[in-house]
Amino acid sequence: MNTIYLGLGANVGDKKKHIQKAIELLSPKITHLKRAKLYESRAVGFTDQDNFVNTVVEGKTLLTPQQLFKFVKNIEKEIGRIYRFRWGPREIDIDILFYGDQIVHKPDLEIPHPRLPERDFVLVPLLALAPDFVHPKLKKTITQLLQELPFEQRAIIDSYP
Repeated sequence: MNTIYLGLGANVGDKKKHIQKAIELLSPKITHLKRAKLYESRAVGFTDQDNFVNTVVEGKTLLTPQQLFKFVKNIEKEIGRIYRFRWGPREIDIDILFYGDQIVHKPDLEIPHPRLPERDFVLVPLLALAPDFVHPKLKKTITQLLQELPFEQRAIIDSYP
């Protein structure tokens, strides 16, 4: 089984409910699920939209990276995600952050997630689950990546259990 880390975020509708539903839908194919706290963060990229609620989950799966990608995209559809535009509002967003220590570079899938090192709303919840996990490309721990993140790039506003 492969250990994976997924980032989940939502800023449309009942954000917390969408995240909880996504985690429930993950469970048939992903076992040993652990969830970090929920964090409220400002939108990044296109900033004229509601704040996001974000978290990270850790789990184990037998799915390949490509199968996992299709699986999480189907969950997004089931929850009702509507693609509006890049970095736009979303009912749910599920990103594959890490798939063990694998590096995947395909047109529709890049693992580790390429913007992970610049996002505190991913690094902070990831820190709670795997502070010593080493980024397979950058060769730095999650703790180190968060310490190196400039203050002006931080988007977290609040946290919830």
